[in-house]
Amino acid sequence: MSGHSKWSSIKHKKALKDARRGKLFTKFIKEITVAARMGGGDVNANPRLRTAVLTARQNSMPTDNIERAIKKGTGELEGVTYEEVSYEGYGPGGVAIIVHALTDNRNRTVADVRSAFQKFGGNLGASGSVAWMFQKCGLITVERAGVDEDRVMEVALDAGADDVRESGDILEVVTAPDRFDAVKTALEKIGVALASAEVTMMPQSTVAISGKNAEHMVRLLEALEDHDDVQSVSSNMDIATEELERLSA
Repeated sequence: MSGHSKWSSIKHKKALKDARRGKLFTKFIKEITVAARMGGGDVNANPRLRTAVLTARQNSMPTDNIERAIKKGTGELEGVTYEEVSYEGYGPGGVAIIVHALTDNRNRTVADVRSAFQKFGGNLGASGSVAWMFQKCGLITVERAGVDEDRVMEVALDAGADDVRESGDILEVVTAPDRFDAVKTALEKIGVALASAEVTMMPQSTVAISGKNAEHMVRLLEALEDHDDVQSVSSNMDIATEELERLSA
């Protein structure tokens, strides 16, 4: 699991920089709008919306932007209608990849996603071609340096986490999707700095890659995640920590 979790941590740090430039705000607005449309505008009664709003706030998105996105989702304000789409395929070295997107133009998005796969040595597959290798989970990562690991484990498990495990220099806290908010809040309440926190598709097994395959895989992930329509990318890559950090620097 180390490649997936480590990439989540690296991606989170990059996202903080992107958010300061406003790059991620479009993605947040789309997610908030769709969450409000599907489950209503009450954050207390809509877990998906609550998570989306918390993420947006943590990345310094103005409250006015959040409220407008909610109102567009509930129909109080006029706005673009986004639909959820998922793409599956294989990256370099046979790594399985799932891409989740919110789009107002399916043809544009699938063409762009297919182009990115082809550019970096992968190929887009049919629906269901790799989804069976993944399970939807909450994933919270914590840098092990400077934390009381026993305390993190105790609080996380008490709050409903399924597992807490070591993965190199990070701790992985894995939860059921409906317990993600509770576990995340519990850790934040005791002052634990989270390296990343997301509901994601977790691979059930991994594919080890290195060298050119690893380089092309990282470039593919970056290209996909940089696309305005793409909300999240999951893979079952396993790249050595040192190599992953070097390639993503």
